[in-house]
Amino acid sequence: MAGRALTYLESKKNLAGSAGGLLGVGLALTGAAGAFWPAVVAGLYAAGALIAPPERTPVPDFDPREQLGVLREDFGRLRAYLAEVELPPAGGGKLTELLGLYEALLDPGWVADVLRAEPEAVHALSRAVRQDVPECVDTYNRARWWSRLQPGSVPPERHLERQLGLLFEEAERLTAGLQDREARRQQTHTTYLEERGRSS
Repeated sequence: MAGRALTYLESKKNLAGSAGGLLGVGLALTGAAGAFWPAVVAGLYAAGALIAPPERTPVPDFDPREQLGVLREDFGRLRAYLAEVELPPAGGGKLTELLGLYEALLDPGWVADVLRAEPEAVHALSRAVRQDVPECVDTYNRARWWSRLQPGSVPPERHLERQLGLLFEEAERLTAGLQDREARRQQTHTTYLEERGRSS
């Protein structure tokens, strides 16, 4: 509780509100605020706090190595970051689907073994987890604040949903490519067994 209070005291909202409150005190001292000076001070503090840009949850700084173990840890850090961010229902739903697909691909076991054998797939998944998803969410949060100052512009929710949709399509293509690789491997083994049977 004390930590949250200290965090708020250091926040941009409190600093902007305090500046507004000081302006109100200045008006009160000059007599311009009249008998209602406490309401003027409180109102200017509230106005300053409201117009200040919101505090941003810092995007995690990911380790650039491409090992799956490290990527799993980075995925856990991404999940922790996303748990603290407020998203619109449609974007949140699409993000949940996308994270479920990433989790299935990164789950230790034979799927991860298939993924490990495909450096391009590992690179694509790494880029999505470490860069694309955090950037989509962070850009949405910044654009949401600016959209209040420019009514009538394209809602940032629409861009977020489209971006997450494109990432989901990319993840589906990646999964289909891994599945095709396994199908080819199975076909190769079948052909090998057939040829071995004919030669015996």
